[in-house]
Amino acid sequence: MSKKEQENLQQDLQQQELAPAEAIGPEGRAELEKQRQEALVRRNKMGNMPVGRLLVSMSVPIIISMLVQALYNIVDSIFVAQLGEEALAAVGFAFPLQNLMIAVAVGTGVGMNSVLGRRLGEKNVTAANRVAVNGLFLAVASWAVFALLGFFGSAWYVSAFADNSITGGVAQMAESYLSIVCIGSLGLFLAVTTERLLQATGRTVFSMVSQMVGAVLNIILDPIMIFGWFGFPAMGVAGAALATVIGQFGSMILAIAYNKLKNHELNLSLKGFRPNWTAIKHIYRVGVPSIIMQSLGSVMLFCMNLIMVPFGTTAVSVLSVYFRLQSFIFMPVFGLNSGMIPIIAFNYGAQNRLRIEKTIQRCVVVAVAIMLFGTALFWIFPGFLLGLFDAGPAMLELGTHALRRTSIAFPFVGVSIVFSGVFQALGRGAYSLIVSLIRQLGIMIPAAWLLAQLGGAELIWFSGPIAEISCMFIAIAFFRMAYKKIIKPLPLGAP
Repeated sequence: MSKKEQENLQQDLQQQELAPAEAIGPEGRAELEKQRQEALVRRNKMGNMPVGRLLVSMSVPIIISMLVQALYNIVDSIFVAQLGEEALAAVGFAFPLQNLMIAVAVGTGVGMNSVLGRRLGEKNVTAANRVAVNGLFLAVASWAVFALLGFFGSAWYVSAFADNSITGGVAQMAESYLSIVCIGSLGLFLAVTTERLLQATGRTVFSMVSQMVGAVLNIILDPIMIFGWFGFPAMGVAGAALATVIGQFGSMILAIAYNKLKNHELNLSLKGFRPNWTAIKHIYRVGVPSIIMQSLGSVMLFCMNLIMVPFGTTAVSVLSVYFRLQSFIFMPVFGLNSGMIPIIAFNYGAQNRLRIEKTIQRCVVVAVAIMLFGTALFWIFPGFLLGLFDAGPAMLELGTHALRRTSIAFPFVGVSIVFSGVFQALGRGAYSLIVSLIRQLGIMIPAAWLLAQLGGAELIWFSGPIAEISCMFIAIAFFRMAYKKIIKPLPLGAP
């Protein structure tokens, strides 16, 4: 805690006529600590800072860190592409399962932050700490599941594509990559969880720094481990996976240290820890719909790969490149969303309708502006973007169609992402789940399959705009319901 924060807190305690610890004796110190924590919560910027400035302070560090994350995914693929289209396709085949791990980690973090924000808004510090430590427990449990899957299930997963004329070399590279990232995913799960704890209490700068350190570490290690620089053995695709794992552990170590040293609202003591099933239930009430919602992306990617396989490794490589480039556009909106969720959750717990409304309005405007920029970028510079991945003539032609056609839907996606975050912050994650289920499995995959039969690989890319535009209107309908039932009945509150 800074000197200024300590002075402000002391004044706050004095106004409540709280006696110093020396005067009340050992038996009263526990109560004093409780009141001190409650005073910290009352001073939480989520309920006091002007909404516009708060949203900037919460979201910009997360956006920067997510852009770096997206950048290192792109850089990773750029290095892998230098090994050839088969190597790029192998990483593309592994991406759905890798994305599933991220979905579980982030979805659990969303549930934890939603509950944590409400408990902090209610000034229930004990319950907030309980939610935080159980979130850490769930992170370790999730890693154990994926470590077993990586050890025993990688070959089975890759065989789904190998049966569809994918060569043995590609399958072997994909299996190697998957085994490493799954078994080594403890860093991923704990990094995401501890970074979310920093975000929940408004310490987004520390979250940004921890993510950026991991991303930079990954970028530095990629060429060293892939190509064997500085005497390191050339590991190819496996080297890219190992660099990713090391970067995730770097983020994890730094985020844990920041929580221990800087996050004063939470006491992450594991002494005498026992899983609290009530806290876990509350986390997963929001988290499971979020996990399923984001996991649908993995299912969608798996199915899209199956649809693309008959058109060759070039089509699979284009799909892999597209999703990495797309992430660079989407990540700022997801970062905006991550900054928005604890603000809305806190003010929902604090019963302040005006601050919730202002936050949503600003987020929609900014999200749509970011997505319009992404559409313009994909339309004007598709050749340059694909050239980063050593695209040959066939990949360049198909990739140009892909970037231009899919980016039509970007502004509509921005609206859906913001409303999805609003549902999660309000504890209505099922709304987000339904929208994602309809979009990715109910519309996109059937549309992609049908378009593939009608016009081949070039027409498949229209499936994205068809699904995204349709589901934006569904998201708007759910938001109207949530607003009438949850937000509108709240007291207006202070701005």
